[in-house]
Amino acid sequence: MRKLVQGIVRFRREARPGYREQFAHLALDQRPDTFFVACSDSRVVPNTFASTDPGDLFVVRNPGNIVPTEDASRNPAAAGTAAAVEFAVRRLGVTDAVVCGHSDCGAMKEMAAGSAGGGPLASWLQAAGDSLLELRRRPELAPERPFHDRLSQAHALIQLEHLKTHAPVREALAAGRLRLHAWWFDLAGADVHAWEPALGRFTLIDEPEAERILARLGV
Repeated sequence: MRKLVQGIVRFRREARPGYREQFAHLALDQRPDTFFVACSDSRVVPNTFASTDPGDLFVVRNPGNIVPTEDASRNPAAAGTAAAVEFAVRRLGVTDAVVCGHSDCGAMKEMAAGSAGGGPLASWLQAAGDSLLELRRRPELAPERPFHDRLSQAHALIQLEHLKTHAPVREALAAGRLRLHAWWFDLAGADVHAWEPALGRFTLIDEPEAERILARLGV
């Protein structure tokens, strides 16, 4: 807590003057172009590894970067994520949606071990039960990595399928207004990997891969 409070004071003293004009503009409206689903893990900070500014990302973070299906979102515990999907796609008009998993994910370890128990965490992880099935369908995913990391990659992919069950996403995809992406963050290397369907694997986003992604997207 000391670091947090002192960081606020340091921001006011050192950084805020440079952000003042930007935040004054953002106070009037927000126009992020990307909806970003990430894990609550304290080590995963999208604005840091993607070098984004305030106003660039509309972020949802929860244990395990889970996107419940539209049907599952009728459960009050999952309704918040569904509301964020609707707000980002219908109200903000984002053009891209990213689901980002990561290595050493505690939620994936719980799923792999079946040790979440019977509390709120177990109830929440039930929304991602099909990730284990997805990994069985994709045995080629990162065979060199631990099982929970392989599960995390399969999990990111199946969350894209969950996104597609939401009416706002279906409508935007049909109209060509939205693109979906699965990313995976490797904590040890601080590297981000993007799912490449043609290769059937997550590929490091270095400069050549970034150029391929942007060329494919036409941006």
